[in-house]
Amino acid sequence: MRAAGTTEEAAQGDALRLLTRCRALVRPALAEAVGRLHPWVGEMAAYSFGWCEAGGTPAAGSGGKGLRQALAVLGAEAVGAPARAGVPAAVAVELVHAFSLLHDDIMDGDTTRRGRPTVWKAYGTGPAVLAGDALFALAVETLAVQPPPAGPAAVRLLSGALGDLVRGQADDLLFATRPWAGPRRVSPEAYRAMAEGKTGALLGCSAALGALLAGAPPTAVAALDRAGRRLGVAFQVVDDVLGVWGDPAVTGKPVHADLRERKKTFPVLAALASPTPAAHRLAVLLDRGGDPAEAAALVEEAGGRAAALAEADRLVGAAEEALAGVPLAAGAVRDLRSLVGFAVHREL
Repeated sequence: MRAAGTTEEAAQGDALRLLTRCRALVRPALAEAVGRLHPWVGEMAAYSFGWCEAGGTPAAGSGGKGLRQALAVLGAEAVGAPARAGVPAAVAVELVHAFSLLHDDIMDGDTTRRGRPTVWKAYGTGPAVLAGDALFALAVETLAVQPPPAGPAAVRLLSGALGDLVRGQADDLLFATRPWAGPRRVSPEAYRAMAEGKTGALLGCSAALGALLAGAPPTAVAALDRAGRRLGVAFQVVDDVLGVWGDPAVTGKPVHADLRERKKTFPVLAALASPTPAAHRLAVLLDRGGDPAEAAALVEEAGGRAAALAEADRLVGAAEEALAGVPLAAGAVRDLRSLVGFAVHREL
């Protein structure tokens, strides 16, 4: 499903313009919501979005690409509503995403994000936990004040996605304690379930919430949720590929970073599951904590990289099938497909 040459560059340009449009639409409402927080907590939230430096000095950061807020806006447009109908959903999912990143960085001990100290590193662990909690509460409030029946239904939808996110994060943390080989090893199937919770649930919720607040029927809401969940797993699989073979200038991580950290990523798990001599050598190497470069070569030899890219393409196809299953506005569907391509085929 990869375009080539100028076609791929044009598709990437379209997606970037789309993300810029959605960020410009959502930013005022997101800033207004953050402005309602306690000033100190609001400063930490603004820092997490890249709007200020530690201490409150304004900065020009955008807070990331804004994939989730764009999905919420497009979810509304896909069911024939104006983009603004999806803005409360976009604000809510962006707040939840920021909350999850604050807590993830603490759990993983990550000290930098987007080239700056993480919130816990800049402000302390306790304050960062508090800021994350505040963002979560603000997200729920943003949906709870929407008029019924959409408001209460939106809170239920977000709550379900958050439950899945917590289960996925719990599985991800537990994977670190399981062996590389044997009956307790992590299978590719277990990884898919983890990734759908940790990453896919919020992406699916983003698109579905936009549609729900726009008054869409349940079939359209469910289809957008399925598409987003499949996109989320594909997104995570591609992140795993970049974590091993990505360009450090693009990823911001050292080469073979995930192998150095001994993460159980999809390419590694797929390689270990293959009936190849390289898979056995890889398991032995990982068990003794061997050279990451040698491990990367064995993952590739055992077919792990190819399997991961094929899995990402399969999931993109499944997401497009979900979108094709219900009547949606053609222009918004084209935009959704553009975002899918951008998210999954970035820098591969």
